Amino acid sequence: MNVTKAEMIITAGLSSQFPVHDMPEIAFAGKSNVGKSSLLNAMLNRKALARTSSQPGKTQTINFYNVQDTYMFVDLPGYGYAKVSKTDRERWGKLIEGYLEKREQLKKIILLIDIRHEVGNNDKMMYDWIKHYHNEVIVVATKMDKIKRSQVQKHLSMIRKGLNLMPEDKLVGFSSETKQGKEELWKIIEEIQEMN
Repeated sequence: MNVTKAEMIITAGLSSQFPVHDMPEIAFAGKSNVGKSSLLNAMLNRKALARTSSQPGKTQTINFYNVQDTYMFVDLPGYGYAKVSKTDRERWGKLIEGYLEKREQLKKIILLIDIRHEVGNNDKMMYDWIKHYHNEVIVVATKMDKIKRSQVQKHLSMIRKGLNLMPEDKLVGFSSETKQGKEELWKIIEEIQEMN
């Protein structure tokens, strides 16, 4: 998709702030610092629509982006980051859980995993959780440009095994630097639109 319009609608810290609309929502979930904001910027042809930070745990709200008046991309706070107070973690947890369980507009959750690392317990929990509510899980292996080309397949199959992916799940290697995987991911997202 050639994105010419992408705008942040709201950063919501409370469920009462979630926007009212009838577009399908695609949520992006992943560990802190997995590259969610960079992926969103790459997908939307923007440099800094989603704020990136080298400091994990930067996104503490649920951020909604209107894309082409066709989709709402939803950036969820990163999970598994220890330096946040327990109260904050619990607050986010409730906010995210409420969104994922009750949001009618939510059509797909895309799970981001850093291609360089083994799948962690939080990733597995998130995968199982998504699987419970959605038949197929879309997993994006980020930071693909950070490993040697010859290593990519090995790392992808490490993720496939680590999450115990089912045949109906999709796994896409992605680099926000080189934009590799961008077209493939857009294709998957456009199929979601056709299903609605």
